[in-house]
Amino acid sequence: VQLQASGGGLVQAGNSLRLSCAASGHAFSSYSVAWFRQGPGKEREFVAYISWTGESPTYVDSVRGRFTISRDNAKKTVYLQMNSLRPEDTAVYYCAAQARNSDYRRATTYGYWGQGTLVTVSS
Repeated sequence: VQLQASGGGLVQAGNSLRLSCAASGHAFSSYSVAWFRQGPGKEREFVAYISWTGESPTYVDSVRGRFTISRDNAKKTVYLQMNSLRPEDTAVYYCAAQARNSDYRRATTYGYWGQGTLVTVSS
């Protein structure tokens, strides 16, 4: 499976962006997917998770209520809708697929990674 993240850019605080994670490979629809981010000088952190069925999406507290993760298995794509963006959301955002255990908030859980897309939020 290869993952391609896109949709990043420069926006003002309060605005929205939608990130996409497009996958190749026939098994993608059976994989759970997560978004992580890594801000300047920070460690990579978990942002959101969605199971292969799309049920029970999970978020880090700092984005809950502002970000929405969703997937379209027919298009082999997972989305991250980001609303009410804040300067502290500035980071490179990565999508990851195939959680190999239940610790879905940990980056090492995932078998596949996209290349990242930069989101910059100006104040």
